[in-house]
Amino acid sequence: MLAQEELTAVLHPHHAMTWAEARQLAYRCAAPLPPGPTSLGTAIGCTLARDVLARQDLPHYASSAMDGWAITGEGPWALTGPGRGLAAGEASVIATGGLIPAGATAVLRKESGQVSGDGYLSLRPEAKPGETLPGRHIRPAGEEATAGDILIPAGTLLNPAHLALAAVAGHDQLQVQRKPRVAVVMTGSEVVTSGEPAPGQVRDAFGPQLDAVIPQLGGVPGGQLRIGDSYGEWLAALDGAGDGKRPEVTITTGGTGKSGTDHFRAAVAALGGRLLLDGVAMRPGHPAVLAELPDGHFILGLPGNPLAAMLALMTLGEPLLAALGNRPFQEATPLLSGADVEASPGKTRLIPCRIVHGLVFPADHAGPGMMRGLAWADAYMAVPPEGASAGERVPVLPLPWTAPIGTPAPLSTESLQRGRQTGWPA
Repeated sequence: MLAQEELTAVLHPHHAMTWAEARQLAYRCAAPLPPGPTSLGTAIGCTLARDVLARQDLPHYASSAMDGWAITGEGPWALTGPGRGLAAGEASVIATGGLIPAGATAVLRKESGQVSGDGYLSLRPEAKPGETLPGRHIRPAGEEATAGDILIPAGTLLNPAHLALAAVAGHDQLQVQRKPRVAVVMTGSEVVTSGEPAPGQVRDAFGPQLDAVIPQLGGVPGGQLRIGDSYGEWLAALDGAGDGKRPEVTITTGGTGKSGTDHFRAAVAALGGRLLLDGVAMRPGHPAVLAELPDGHFILGLPGNPLAAMLALMTLGEPLLAALGNRPFQEATPLLSGADVEASPGKTRLIPCRIVHGLVFPADHAGPGMMRGLAWADAYMAVPPEGASAGERVPVLPLPWTAPIGTPAPLSTESLQRGRQTGWPA
């Protein structure tokens, strides 16, 4: 976590933080949440914080690998009732997975034995050789693991098979890295949540989106609250979880400007909080704000325009949630731009993009209030203030719902020329 003197050194009252500095600050300002127990039913997708050990041998008893008879020695065998030990020359019916009775030396498959009218079991003439050898068709105790073996090491991202293995080993709970809970406060009296908006109204783009994105960023949705534009509503919303159940992060939408109706900063100050970051030298998303309350609760203020808000969330929210979830910082991947991108003096341009054969092409329909370009993008590119020419490398980061960026494909002269001419792949 950043100390106050570090924050003072990073923040400058007359200069907005660069995009790269903002990402680093959002990651370094938070410490990992402590691990905690969770049930098997809620552990899927969590990172294991403590090794899962075999509490006893797996399997913990010798069992039959076949339907048939447990036998002792060579046949023929006198059949006895199940549930008791076997003496030499005796056999009892057993099913797959059944407990091997004391004294049994092998299991005879159903296909290899026959029972005579006088109650004796014998080998069929066509039985394969070795069917009565000691240990035949018996799964010994400890075949899979012995008591104390590490079944799942700490650091594993848990999948359904891991949970089944933990259950087989007798575990009801697992120690996992806690995920930060993230609440959402949405503002704007002009926002409507259904149907087509009338002139002067806008349709809510955040409600359907944020609760889906938060888990993809490593958080747990902690509820949504919709408020108006008054200071009192802002203050109540940001202080409403002060009963000890406050989530680790609250994301707000809108209200991060500096007009008379923007109350983010005033509400944070009234609650005794501090601004860790007030604006980022990027477009869109410049008026993003990150604050911390005295109890360690973080508040991430996103701009009101949908694309600007999402790119601000990628810039600040992604590294913040990674730090709280004890995950590594995600570095950008340098990829070759497939088109010329104009300069934006003093600001990094964040643009949804497509990746085609290792080349990145900026999306159309990428204005601050537009969602169309982001909806079809593979990633987003961070174009430096001086712009980028086709063939130059630019930092690229995946979107939460897209696959990680792989190794760039080799660049051909033909593909570079085509990118310069069209600016977008066919």
